[in-house]
Amino acid sequence: MIRLDDIQIFVQAVEAQSFSEAARQLNIAPGLASAAVQRLEKALDTRLFVRSTRSMQLSTEGERYLPHARAMLEAQSQGQRALASGQDTLSGSLRLSVPSDFGRNLLLGWLDEFQRLHPALSLHVRMSDRAAALTREPLDAVVRYGALSDSSLVAIPLVNNNRRALCAAPAYLERAGTPASVDDLRQHNCLRFVWSEQLHERWLFTLPGGNKTVSVSGNRISDDADTVRRWAVAGEGIVYKSRLDLIPDLRAGRLVEIFPPAHGEPSPLNLICADRSRLTPTITQLKTFLQARCAGLLDDYWRHVAASAGARNPRARAARSTGGRRTSRK
Repeated sequence: MIRLDDIQIFVQAVEAQSFSEAARQLNIAPGLASAAVQRLEKALDTRLFVRSTRSMQLSTEGERYLPHARAMLEAQSQGQRALASGQDTLSGSLRLSVPSDFGRNLLLGWLDEFQRLHPALSLHVRMSDRAAALTREPLDAVVRYGALSDSSLVAIPLVNNNRRALCAAPAYLERAGTPASVDDLRQHNCLRFVWSEQLHERWLFTLPGGNKTVSVSGNRISDDADTVRRWAVAGEGIVYKSRLDLIPDLRAGRLVEIFPPAHGEPSPLNLICADRSRLTPTITQLKTFLQARCAGLLDDYWRHVAASAGARNPRARAARSTGGRRTSRK
């Protein structure tokens, strides 16, 4: 018989990276924590930790079991909350890891709104441009751009049709000139960022003649994508980032898009969970909420682009002034 108390101690030991620290957090004797994990290992007939005199770390079997252990504890917690409330409301903790730029400038405001809709919900938000180890870290989900590299994870699309946008401040383009082709980028100061220890310096474009990758260089690099965007706004160079991140600056005229939107590399936005057992009612409702907010942001932006283009087109202005009717000269 597997005891939920033993599972809780196992999960706590993983997060604390120490039996003694887990015992302190749970207010039990260290020996009880160690005995609980040993009892769980015996019930599962497997070793969950690889122990030495100086350290302990999860075994391969322990890493596979961890997300299921967390799911069992979450299911117990949800059942208790349902009995206590007598209604289907969202409560408990929502633990997310989100990209720095999208997180600070868009998602934080949306999460404020989501929490106001569900006041019993507690938010734990980690801002990071590093890949999170969902099977090992105490996270319910992560918000990330790009295709999913680990097929064992579950990716829920938030925006499928998002792309990167190549942009610069008007002051930079006036000073350095506007690139006419992707090859011209080699002559420009390109602002690069590091994602999960990898420098993003090979920029892919989807051109009418096929995909093309250009190796770029520049005098500024950061492991925080928000910093790179701010450098671009300050006129320090050219940035190539998700359009979602850049919409406020594009609308305000702080940045100008250099190439047609369709030339940007696809950059889908996903809500990612460790496995399907993590698709709780909270995650499901968050997914629906964020899909609506992202769609609204993009729809509003493209309407703004269309209106701006029409305002610059004399024929479009004339058509609007005459209700779309042709005028004739006499």
